[in-house]
Amino acid sequence: MDYEGIVIRPPSEAESLILQVTLGCSHNRCAFCPTYKGRRFRIKDLGAIKAEIDEVAPYGPFRKVFLADGDALIIPQPKLLTILEYLTEKIRGLRRVGIYGNAKSILRKSVDELKALKERKLGIIYLGVETGDPALLEKVGKGASYEQMVEAGKRVKEAGITLSATVLLGLGGVKYGKEHALATAKILSDIDPDFASALTLMVVPGTPLHEDMEAGRFKLPSPFQLLEELGMIISHSQFNQCYFTANHASNYLPIKARLPRDKEAVVNLIHQVISSGDTSRLRPESLRGL
Repeated sequence: MDYEGIVIRPPSEAESLILQVTLGCSHNRCAFCPTYKGRRFRIKDLGAIKAEIDEVAPYGPFRKVFLADGDALIIPQPKLLTILEYLTEKIRGLRRVGIYGNAKSILRKSVDELKALKERKLGIIYLGVETGDPALLEKVGKGASYEQMVEAGKRVKEAGITLSATVLLGLGGVKYGKEHALATAKILSDIDPDFASALTLMVVPGTPLHEDMEAGRFKLPSPFQLLEELGMIISHSQFNQCYFTANHASNYLPIKARLPRDKEAVVNLIHQVISSGDTSRLRPESLRGL
């Protein structure tokens, strides 16, 4: 496999075959994200993609495949259908394909087009929501409004594709932490994803958000303030059935919960850790990562 640059995949795709069909991110304007800065987005040549599938196929079977990089769903529909069909033809044991999609790339496809992808084993789309605060969505450059985020999530679910939504603790800073948390609980409730993950913001040099922090325009919340945000998001969210996690390497307190079933227990645990003020119960900074 010919990987170029940094290849990012969701934690749940750890055992998947990673196929890099795009390079970089089609949006690449988020103020907090350092991953693809300085890289021009492009879609790989179909012949090269097929050659890589041919190369890895004999090493199968592979139950899951993840299509990287940052927003492979932006690939035009005919080409994406061809890639999925070729994977099904060549990869023994393939059950599901996963992909990142932002609101723009999802909304460029109709429900029927998404259903066509599902018929070709696209089983899960990962949507970076980050926040439900409309002003904050604009400030950090997400390129989508609250309403567009919700519509994108609902469109994925209507097509019968599993939806995993990601939000980012700390994005509102100290000043707007509560507003960010409550608005994020609301947007998650409106979308009602199958899976939801809360990551914790890590401010990286070279990003616009880091420049804001250096200039005093942004202050990162403390670990316990971040846990307060997490508690607010979980306690104010209303899900039909969602597997909620905050167990990414960036998080201070690993959480896994089936909501709404485990809501009370998880919120009580978070409040207990906050009340204790015991930093030994938190993941050490040395073990945290993007």
